Amino acid sequence: MTHASPEQSVRDLAPQFVLPLVVRMERDARPARTDALETAARAVLVLLTDERSVGEGAWARAVRDWQDARIRKVVRRARGAEWRRAEALPGITVTGESAEVRVFPPVPLDGWPKDLARLQVSGTDLDDPEPPVEADRTAPVLWLNPEVSMSAGKAMAQAGHGAQLAWWALSDENRAAWRKAGFPLSVRTAAPDRWRELTASGLPVVRDAGFTEIAPGSATVIADHPALRRAR
Repeated sequence: MTHASPEQSVRDLAPQFVLPLVVRMERDARPARTDALETAARAVLVLLTDERSVGEGAWARAVRDWQDARIRKVVRRARGAEWRRAEALPGITVTGESAEVRVFPPVPLDGWPKDLARLQVSGTDLDDPEPPVEADRTAPVLWLNPEVSMSAGKAMAQAGHGAQLAWWALSDENRAAWRKAGFPLSVRTAAPDRWRELTASGLPVVRDAGFTEIAPGSATVIADHPALRRAR
């Protein structure tokens, strides 16, 4: 038997919230997988820095409650009228080259708005029409574990978590610079040798809680921000 740390116990006992993300997937216009992952990661950062999420903003209490408990994110898919109903709810739509992702303020785990609760989680499998180009190492890179298989929806949530860990680890100056630049980032699957180097780097690591798809404690993403790299 394993015992939870005090931090785990506090987080587990707190009211549980989830950050909903919805990816637009029309029948004849499905986003590329890598673009969807990168757009989801940027969407998380955009929500965290929105004026409604900080201070006394309308979403600030929900964001604080969510961050005080388990940091859960769930990606659902929508098209047509489903997407239009989702767009009518308070949230932020972030667009990539082919992807549209709408992020919403956190909601109680069992209190999803009905127009989001009815959306499907499964069926978010996506492909890249061409292999992604090499990541720009002068900008942040979210490296995926090459040994962990995830659906696109799961990987989008994990990429979002990686971006969030990077944000937390940065200084105020580096946060401001990243935000001003529009949160440039790449999401790539690391080569096995590269992944082993990254796991020993001290950079922020996402370890999944094991609620869906993969085993608890699995390392899924390492957040490689140039400012964090220089500090090590």
